[in-house]
Amino acid sequence: MTATAARVPAAGVRSRPALAWGLAAAGAALVAAAMLSIAVGSKSIPIGTVLDALLHYDPRIDDHVVVRDLRVPRTLLGLAVGAGLGLAGALIQALTRNPLADPGILGINEGAGLGVLVAIGIVGLSSPWAYVWFAFAGAAASAVLVYAIGARGREGASPVRLVLAGIAFTYVLHAIGRAILLTDSATFDRWRNWIVGSLASADPGVIVAMLPFLAVGTAIALALTPSLNALALGEEAGQALGVHRGRTRALGAVAVTLLCGAATAAAGPIAFVGLMVPYAARMITGPDYRWLVPYSLVLAPILLLVSDVVGRVVTRPSEVGVGVVTAVVGAPLLIVLVRRRGRLPRL
Repeated sequence: MTATAARVPAAGVRSRPALAWGLAAAGAALVAAAMLSIAVGSKSIPIGTVLDALLHYDPRIDDHVVVRDLRVPRTLLGLAVGAGLGLAGALIQALTRNPLADPGILGINEGAGLGVLVAIGIVGLSSPWAYVWFAFAGAAASAVLVYAIGARGREGASPVRLVLAGIAFTYVLHAIGRAILLTDSATFDRWRNWIVGSLASADPGVIVAMLPFLAVGTAIALALTPSLNALALGEEAGQALGVHRGRTRALGAVAVTLLCGAATAAAGPIAFVGLMVPYAARMITGPDYRWLVPYSLVLAPILLLVSDVVGRVVTRPSEVGVGVVTAVVGAPLLIVLVRRRGRLPRL
């Protein structure tokens, strides 16, 4: 990677101090969203009680038990899943050069769903800790196969070929999964709790299991930002700047698989986060992925945690899955942003 490649593109990039202050403000908003997630639910708990439960836990106090055993794991899962989806969305939009692309474009969500179906319907597993590995394996296998199909031919894994291969493979996996469900009603009853996308059944074991994958995926995503900047100028310009296109796409696909696969396996397929957050972050940072990727990392958990809180309070004492909330709230917001922008943001 050349020094020049690390600096491009320059057009449209905001000043570093402004971006740094904005990222700090987003970090403060993330802390506030995490505290909101712990304090608000079917039963609201005062912030003072929350802090007391975190610092001076007493198992004899019901609110302390709710905070430590239920709300904290749920919030940690939201932070991890949101970060993974946000980073995966930023990467897939950069790799396909499409600001409205979604991590599901590589069939990762559908592959994870099929893995869960196999774990529940064929292997007979019921614990999230058990089937999370099947979901992750399905997501990884889908991404590898889509990349292998899209990379065939002289042109290699071009953005258009990857998109077409991903869409085609997604429909194939969807058909296989529905065939399994139609023949086994018991599997459908267990699987539907996962497919809506929810943080309600947060399991500390599942969170621990997904952290290594998220850590590796995050490290790769951050390391790729100079290469993504160069590729944003175009295929020929990126190659002239010393960027190895095939290696960058392959590493990006690995990172997307790790991030989105682990997040989907842990919480189910949550739509819209990987689409909306990088799009919104690009409006703040411009096309510089050295800032866009960190912003996506911070903003996505905010969206997910706030959506989860909304889902908990709108139908008290029951709740709506966070995947439903992000889709219902996010889609109109995306339409508004596109109309205000008047055109797609520059990649």
